Amino acid sequence: MQRQVILASTSRYRLELLTRLRLPFEVQAPEVDETPLANETPRALAERLALEKARAVALRFPEAIVIGSDQVADLAGEPLGKPGDHARATAQLRRMRGQTLIFQTAVAVVCHATGFEARDLAPVRVVFRELGDAAIEQYLQAEQPYDCAGSAKSEGLGIALLESIDSDDPTALVGLPLIRTARMLRAAGVDLL
Repeated sequence: MQRQVILASTSRYRLELLTRLRLPFEVQAPEVDETPLANETPRALAERLALEKARAVALRFPEAIVIGSDQVADLAGEPLGKPGDHARATAQLRRMRGQTLIFQTAVAVVCHATGFEARDLAPVRVVFRELGDAAIEQYLQAEQPYDCAGSAKSEGLGIALLESIDSDDPTALVGLPLIRTARMLRAAGVDLL
């Protein structure tokens, strides 16, 4: 018998990505405080939140295999979260133009019943083009990426903002590194094929 799989997330992007694996799963909100701790690095923040999300939902569903994920845009060690609105997205993109960021994308898989717990990080190096204010405004009006870390959707028009993307897990920048997720699900006992 295969265990229930649950995605501990409210992200529509993660839901869409996990659907690619063609396995039945449910979605539960993790209800975790995402406030960074004092002096917490973007990498540590992403790893901690991915694990906390998975653990929080696994406590409610101890027999299930739970996936948690988090992404933090890292600009020279400073965490950039989801902008939430147009003004903050504009400010983020202005700061990021011509810069190299690391999108720290963490994933964790937890099953209380079996004691399984694993986590991994899929850092993505992204170089932003030199962007004029008019290009930033045009992009934000077209895509309104206010719920995306770093204010840009690489899977959409946001790709035009970038010079390059360097990653060994191509879905990591969208928010869920599927190669790592599949590896951990197999280790937890989920038959993907």
